[in-house]
Amino acid sequence: MQKYHLSKFNFPILSLKKKVFIVMLKIITTFIFLTGLFFFSCNTTEPDNKPADFEFAAEDASCTEAWITLKVNNIAGAKVYRGDSLLFNLTLQNIDTTLYDEGLLPNHVYKYHTSIQLYSNSNAVTKELTLQTMDTTSHNFTWQTFTFGQHSSSVLYDVAIINENNIWAVGEIYMNDSLGNPDPHAYNAVHWDGIKWDLIRINTQSDCNPVTYAPLRAIWAFSDSNIIITSGGSIGWFNGKTNKADCNIRPMLTGSINKIWGTSSSDLYVVGNGGNIAHYDGSPLANGWTKIESGTELDFLDIYGATDSKTNEQQILAVCTRNYPLGKAIFQLEGNIATQITSTPIQWELFSCWFVPNRHYYVIGSGIYEKSSLSDSVWRNEALDITHYGTSRIRGNAINDFFVVGAYGEILHYNGFNWKSFLPELGSLNGSYGSVDIKGNLVVITGFDAVTAKITIGIR
Repeated sequence: MQKYHLSKFNFPILSLKKKVFIVMLKIITTFIFLTGLFFFSCNTTEPDNKPADFEFAAEDASCTEAWITLKVNNIAGAKVYRGDSLLFNLTLQNIDTTLYDEGLLPNHVYKYHTSIQLYSNSNAVTKELTLQTMDTTSHNFTWQTFTFGQHSSSVLYDVAIINENNIWAVGEIYMNDSLGNPDPHAYNAVHWDGIKWDLIRINTQSDCNPVTYAPLRAIWAFSDSNIIITSGGSIGWFNGKTNKADCNIRPMLTGSINKIWGTSSSDLYVVGNGGNIAHYDGSPLANGWTKIESGTELDFLDIYGATDSKTNEQQILAVCTRNYPLGKAIFQLEGNIATQITSTPIQWELFSCWFVPNRHYYVIGSGIYEKSSLSDSVWRNEALDITHYGTSRIRGNAINDFFVVGAYGEILHYNGFNWKSFLPELGSLNGSYGSVDIKGNLVVITGFDAVTAKITIGIR
């Protein structure tokens, strides 16, 4: 009876547990189904929110400009903002470009973001970046001036800084002899040892140059013992003490050499009068020299090159001019090929060039002209906030630190934000500055003042 009694009451209890178990099983099954559905649903839209090869990055910045890389494919459009301001509204399907923003402040942090619209849904994909503009460099230079020459017309045509205790300037300097009489044999160089300037006569005599101490027109220095000089008609390999003339270039010249530029003693370019351009690569063929046809008879007065940091390719520009009848041209050199590029709307002479690849290119002469890319069709001549004369040479450390020198002793410095003329501070010349070299916080400028050669050194 007791056993039966227990059995009688156990059946309802087991039945209740079974019902609870069935309900719980249904809940768990439903949960798993919904979770899986949610997971697969999210997973199918994820690729639409992450376009392949989507790049939005700071490429470079000057004191007042920014360059931003935007790369993305298969989209409906893109918008780029600086802060809350819309800068670009692009409706392209595939974008691979460098965006340019200007009018910024030096040494300032800016935040940019892009909004990419996709085809598959209405949701936009965004990316952000932060960049800081360059700071300006200082206009605060301490200046020293030096003059050389006692008779005739002394002048220094070119200068090369090796370091602060080793500077060479070349030209022609006429001094009196020990009896006080005019010495017809010119000194053709001066050397700075960190304390004083020494007058130097570098022997230029060779099979192709009968003059023992010919005036030197240009100089280029790779080190204290690897220096290249020219008396106009030949090249000399100068080790700081003795000169070894190289007459192999003579058959290629129809005029004198005016300027030298190169990356090494086996990659050297010279330009000169009558459209002359030649390249030295050190190879046995033609004793290392190759004549580059320019197709012009204008006089090349300057050449400059720099390496593109993005492509690692070398860019080289050369400028040529003629006073009468007036002519001017700009050439780009690629290997041993010279190609004339636009000089629109420049009307007058061009004397010098300098640039930072794909950022700013400058040519100067009767004005200062600039453009941001070699592919730009027009050179811009923006009015400066100072009065300037004709300009003859431009060189710099960076786009926020370069000098322009010229007639009547004009010395201009650009610090990335504004220009400063040192003419009021240093006074004018009865002559002109024709060359400048800058290395770090040291700048050396050469030219002439009346019948004397002149050097001005600035230390920041």
